[in-house]
Amino acid sequence: MSSLKRIHVYGHVSAQPQAIANLFDAQIASEIVIESDLAIFAINPAAGIDQKTIDQWQALSDYQLPRLVIVNELDGSDADFEDAIMLANRVFDQLVTPYLVLHAENGNPVALISLSALQIIDYSTKPPTTSASEIEHQELVAEFREEYLEEIEGAGENAFAAGLLFPAIPIVISNGLGLDIVKDFINQL
Repeated sequence: MSSLKRIHVYGHVSAQPQAIANLFDAQIASEIVIESDLAIFAINPAAGIDQKTIDQWQALSDYQLPRLVIVNELDGSDADFEDAIMLANRVFDQLVTPYLVLHAENGNPVALISLSALQIIDYSTKPPTTSASEIEHQELVAEFREEYLEEIEGAGENAFAAGLLFPAIPIVISNGLGLDIVKDFINQL
């Protein structure tokens, strides 16, 4: 998948950067690496974003290196994807969220809804299944969708690969939620 791409993962140990590096054939970076095809920033919403990670993000801004934010550790926590995005928008650059998280009755994240296609990817099934969203879901995400589509239109088609648009993707390692989405972004490079 990404064996020919040079991917480096940044983030506090609480966001499991080593596990993320293992998933995407990447390397952990303790200092910035400009000879990279992609920088992945791992965030644990319950732990926040440490100063070293913020400094690494800002240092890479000078190089227009493609960057992707992965929000991990979403299961079993009171903090959620939206909390992480609000924080990252303040300390990184403005992020885009192509997908939002849907939770099961027990509160665990089990699905994503695409803001562009309004389809639901259900990770509680193996393999994940895709279905059309219901009207209630569409109403709940309407404002987020409008904001996302405006960002994409304004940035242009290849903005991610050019290091000008920064997607944030929720993942749950235990059920595979979002891992395929991250791989799709890696394949755009």
